[in-house]
Amino acid sequence: MQCIQRQPRRTKSEELLHYERIKNVARINVQLLGLEGDADLEFLLSGGNLLKLRSSTWMKTRFYKLQEDCRTMWHESRRYFRSKQTFSIEEISEVRAGRQSEGLRKNTDELLGGRCFSIIFKGRRKDLDLLASSDEEAKQWITSLEKIMSNVSNLNLQQKTNHWIFNCLKKADKNCDNQLSLKELKDFLHQINIEVDDVYADRIFKICDKSKSGYLSEEEIKHFYNMLTRRPEIDKIYGEYAKTTGFMSAENLLEFLIKEQKEEATLADSNRLIDNYELDDKAKEKQLMSKDGFLMYLHMPEGLVLNPAHNAVHQDMNQPLNHYFISSSHNTYLMEDQLKGPSSTKAYARALVKGCRCVELDCWDGSDGEPVIYHGYTLTSKILFKDTIETIKKYAFKTSDYPVILSLENHCSVEQQRVMAQHLSSILGSALITAPLEDQMPTQFPSPEALKAKFLVKGKRFTKLEAYFGREADATGDDTLTEEEDEEKEEKQKAKKLKTAKELSDMVVYCKSVPFKGFQDAKDHLAFYEMASVKEGKAIQLAEESANSYIRHNVDKLSRIYPAGTRTDSSNFNPVTLWNAGCQIVALNFQTSCPNMDVNQGHFLANGKTGYILKPAFMRNKMSEFNPITLTKGPWLQHKILHIKIISAQQLPKVNQRKTSVVDALVKVEIHGVPADTTEKETSYIENNGFNPTWNENFQFDVHVPELALVRFVVEDYDSISDNELIGQFALPFTSLQMGYRHVSLFKNGEPLSSAGLFIHVMIVNA
Repeated sequence: MQCIQRQPRRTKSEELLHYERIKNVARINVQLLGLEGDADLEFLLSGGNLLKLRSSTWMKTRFYKLQEDCRTMWHESRRYFRSKQTFSIEEISEVRAGRQSEGLRKNTDELLGGRCFSIIFKGRRKDLDLLASSDEEAKQWITSLEKIMSNVSNLNLQQKTNHWIFNCLKKADKNCDNQLSLKELKDFLHQINIEVDDVYADRIFKICDKSKSGYLSEEEIKHFYNMLTRRPEIDKIYGEYAKTTGFMSAENLLEFLIKEQKEEATLADSNRLIDNYELDDKAKEKQLMSKDGFLMYLHMPEGLVLNPAHNAVHQDMNQPLNHYFISSSHNTYLMEDQLKGPSSTKAYARALVKGCRCVELDCWDGSDGEPVIYHGYTLTSKILFKDTIETIKKYAFKTSDYPVILSLENHCSVEQQRVMAQHLSSILGSALITAPLEDQMPTQFPSPEALKAKFLVKGKRFTKLEAYFGREADATGDDTLTEEEDEEKEEKQKAKKLKTAKELSDMVVYCKSVPFKGFQDAKDHLAFYEMASVKEGKAIQLAEESANSYIRHNVDKLSRIYPAGTRTDSSNFNPVTLWNAGCQIVALNFQTSCPNMDVNQGHFLANGKTGYILKPAFMRNKMSEFNPITLTKGPWLQHKILHIKIISAQQLPKVNQRKTSVVDALVKVEIHGVPADTTEKETSYIENNGFNPTWNENFQFDVHVPELALVRFVVEDYDSISDNELIGQFALPFTSLQMGYRHVSLFKNGEPLSSAGLFIHVMIVNA
């Protein structure tokens, strides 16, 4: 924050006053966070020295402390011109105790394990490897950081807003005198993303300056805050239903839930909402809901656009595995591009925590007999296969309990394949599927439920699965090419004749890799467990020209689609076309944030983020006549009309952090699905207001196949000269939409934007 940056030299009395003000700011923030008297928070506010490690030769002591806003860590830097010496608590993904990072394992002794910990960041920011002076101090840092992370992430919207506004006001108060001048007020408006002309700024300043002192005191700042955060659109809705002495009774709220929100609610539901979200104890005692309580409800899961029932598993998880769309990653080990970007076990952790259920491992011979993972024939860095499997084991089931498929792209010698098999067996243990679950030859895949907390290996196998039950001779053979090389002509010349180790081959049970030679060949010659990986170009051609054949193929087979080798920047193709053809494992580059990855994240948002979405019934029928291109009559046609009103937005972040930068916000609504449904519409843009822009614009969409449709809300900063810049977005399945007045949380780079959102109205009717 501004007040602790380098300041002109102060006198001793000025210094004491300055630090007294800082302590007061910290005290208020501690109250806002509900952590008064918390020893862990006090520890972070006091700060301390830690040894920062980058390599075996770069280890330097640095001072770290929590700033008085209680959400930003400041750290000492010896670089004189370093511009950013802070990071937000909200940027931290996790704090890992011990020598768990690649850097700490490589650069520290095992005896120092208790003193080590790592701060793992979201996005592409470099992680911090740190060493405390003792085991106890390391535990204190870890415990304290985890507590403040948990506290900040669990703040309700009102608390977040109060905390954010308070600290923006303190930043604007350049001389830390707890007053705002007119110039400081304008600086504050810029910080919260509002551009106002001098006349308007002068007018609101005079309205709030009741004392006529030329400064806004603390009470006058509170009045200004109330003016600023008022939601007229909420006031209007609340006023229509607050019929009991200016409050909503449980009966009034029930009328709102049934009439506006189209919910099958009861009086018990109304009373529950009042008990959960009403802030005024006196109103709660009388089972009344105030305007603040109503606003709180609208920001909670019950008031969001995503059906809260879909935050948990709500689909049948006992269907065969291939009846589900499966969240899948390509070249999972990469953090950036495919030519010289870094490989990291962290990439696996990130993908798995995001719900990915199929990860790819490109395996090559390494030194010292240990296989490595990297992008072959490129300059990407290498990671140990063993470290990767250990990371996968740790993070596989943090978000989802359902099975993880390990897709092996195997380039290793037989000797190192045996080492791979040893690591898989010793690290994953009984969680690794090495034999069929059934007592006799299966005719279809097991279900995700039957495979809970299990790992499946996808790769080459010597024999048919029937051989396990003694129904086929155990014949071995050479595997000339890896599966993806069957699809890549340019790789065929490079590939050496490789053999598969029996130990690794035997671990492939339900996902045997085979080349794709056409739908008829697959029908005539392939068992259900034999699956092909197909490059995006060929797969999209098949999905467009032979969509119904692809759908029928996928009724009893698994299909994996992967990005073209020309995508050296790790860009992504549109997965929707392949989902429309029933393809289950549509592998994308999880490390790349883009609209196609946003759509993928939205697709797997429902069903408790398990990474498994049950395909519609018309895609699980061997005789299905469904074709997404031609759309003949059938059970898939459930023509709906979607009405969406974009009402307002709240606390949109700047895309350009320049002091004078303010966004000109517009909203796009996109429908992704079968070609007949795919479209988009956009609002006009609101000039110079990212804090509380209002549109009140209505859109109407025809959706013919709702079970395959996704809705994506995109907020952009309008630019008349160049492309608009993304502010935030949110995608979800059409079938997960809640009707009525709803808030939409916004995400960017796959992570939620704190406090930013849209306020909309949704109505769905049968055509």
